[in-house]
Amino acid sequence: RRPSAAARMDEEEDEDSGGRRVAGSSAASARFVRCLYAVGFLDLFGVSMVVPLMNLHIKSLGASHTVAGIIGSLYGVMQLFSSTFVGCWSDIVGRRYSLLACILLSALGYFLLGMSTTVFLFAISRVPVGIFKHTLSISKALLSDLVSERDRPLVMGRFNAASSVGFILGPVVGGYLAEFEGGFYQTSFICASIFLLNGGLVWMLPWSEENTGNRDHYQDKGTNSFSAKSSHDLHLKSATSRAVTNSSFFQSPWIQVATVLKKIKGIACSNLWDIFLVRFLMSVAILLYYSNFTLALEERFGVKPLFAGYLLSYSSALGVLAGCLLGPITRLYGHNTYRLLLHSSTFTCVLILLYTSALSIWMVILSSTFLAFSTTIGRTCIIDLELTAGGNEASGTLLGVGQSVTSVGRIIAPLLSGIAQEFSPCGPPGLAVGLALVAIVVMNANKQKYCSHGSVKLKSQ
Repeated sequence: RRPSAAARMDEEEDEDSGGRRVAGSSAASARFVRCLYAVGFLDLFGVSMVVPLMNLHIKSLGASHTVAGIIGSLYGVMQLFSSTFVGCWSDIVGRRYSLLACILLSALGYFLLGMSTTVFLFAISRVPVGIFKHTLSISKALLSDLVSERDRPLVMGRFNAASSVGFILGPVVGGYLAEFEGGFYQTSFICASIFLLNGGLVWMLPWSEENTGNRDHYQDKGTNSFSAKSSHDLHLKSATSRAVTNSSFFQSPWIQVATVLKKIKGIACSNLWDIFLVRFLMSVAILLYYSNFTLALEERFGVKPLFAGYLLSYSSALGVLAGCLLGPITRLYGHNTYRLLLHSSTFTCVLILLYTSALSIWMVILSSTFLAFSTTIGRTCIIDLELTAGGNEASGTLLGVGQSVTSVGRIIAPLLSGIAQEFSPCGPPGLAVGLALVAIVVMNANKQKYCSHGSVKLKSQ
């Protein structure tokens, strides 16, 4: 009996020490996640300082409306083709190297933008940004690597909220700096400096905890009960993953390209088409809603563009609040991402219909208020559903494909909006209602796939 009792005591001590190691890793993972919130904030803060000023700057360089439109479309086209490749590349070489590369090359693009004294230099400066500005997608893939599936909507919602705060503050700072002589150039250089600061932050992150953090370390308090053996296995697996990542980074570029193409083919041959179709339809619907928002309010209700700007800022602020409330909402739905996405998409469709048929500006304000919540929740849920259904080994690839789908929507939406506006100022949101209805029908038709709380892993066909 004594040996067995002593053995039990040794096992209990091992379990206690293993539990302390897991608790320490959980705290480190939580710090890592909070640092990523700061990365998202700085990213959109810097970008939103410059983007609202770009059209004015390129026109001041003597570009026509057509040339300005072509250069603007060039960025969207590059994003369309680069999103999937960069996301898949991050799966191969690791998040650290890919995220640093994207941040530093984006900083180079904004630095060149600050030196753009001709239309040609302006167009050249958009190339590195168009190809490598995927920092948010890689950050989301990294968050997916760190947290559990149950906590992923909560963490993604907070990340989106932190990023949205930067998007709200950036235009204010950029507008203030633009008032000075040479303000656009100063703003561009400050944006490049912010990206360099972001790169330094990413470099100093505790990457040794990235793999040991794992999803299981971010589960609800009181649910972690790892033994010393499982903790040891987890550290061994982490070391192996880091070794594979480091060797992949130094592989031949041709081998990396071949691996990327193989991963993309695997996603293309899978049965995720319905999720990406829903994302495409809802993205186009929301883009159509905002496409002529200012002009439609002026024509329908006689309000000034300044009021429309205040209303959009108000909606953005509510979107931040929605991101913070996503945790309680997902718990209310029992972490059923599919059902939450279906309800938020239906609510979005109803609210756009309310805006389309609004008889007073107060109905517009009401629809905008709740639309900020439904669109923020839907955007987070569709990403979570992609990662859950597709598996987490290729999270960067999945997010990249989803970003490419959204880029297609950004290219198509202005064309559809222009055609619909020929008939009525309410044409674009009316078309948006139809597309949202199609998305809802597609989700209902494929309900059986996600009957188990949206946690079924979908295999390739």
